Amino acid sequence: MNLALFDLDNTLLSGDSDFEWSQFLIEQGVLDRELFEAKNLAFYEQYKAGTLDIHEFLDFQLKPLSRHARTVLDDWHEEFMRRKVRPMMGDKARQLVAKHHAAGDVCAIVTATNSFVTAPIAREFGVAHLIATEPEQRDGEFTGNVEGIPSFREGKVLRMENWLAEHGWSWGSFDQSWFYSDSLNDLPLLDKVRYPVAVDPDDTLRKHAQKQGWTIISLR
Repeated sequence: MNLALFDLDNTLLSGDSDFEWSQFLIEQGVLDRELFEAKNLAFYEQYKAGTLDIHEFLDFQLKPLSRHARTVLDDWHEEFMRRKVRPMMGDKARQLVAKHHAAGDVCAIVTATNSFVTAPIAREFGVAHLIATEPEQRDGEFTGNVEGIPSFREGKVLRMENWLAEHGWSWGSFDQSWFYSDSLNDLPLLDKVRYPVAVDPDDTLRKHAQKQGWTIISLR
């Protein structure tokens, strides 16, 4: 049995769904452009630099979910998928996922982006397992808070290990394991798998991958 793990933003997607969701809400007039756009860009630059305070970002990202009914959010998300997400889903990424599925590998998307944004994207890729940051819900509506450990940096490793345990697995359950990622933020999880793969990597990850002899690929 083999395990294939995929980061989502800037890996399977040729863009960042977290960033684009906020931009989408700004374009819809749901969020004030003057107040939110600069902050959204600033958080994105911090993420790329490896300096993001995940809890500060999640407060920014999840609070808007709490201001609108779930049915309204779901309608917006359908439009978001059409306008923003599907254009970022390239053939090479779809083919990579299909290759692992065809080999019978256990496939999972492991992302820092919250599950409201990412669950429909995972379904679109045909990936049944999603480990994502979980927004807290009460009676089916979002509270604006995070539930449990954010799936970010070392948190991705903790969330993965909890997920493995829930299925009665461990890292040793798999003959081979891959993790595909673009980001320096994913170094803790990349170090856990047998075959770490840098996908269109940022400069820090590229240098690390070259030093370690890791595979580097492009899905663009």
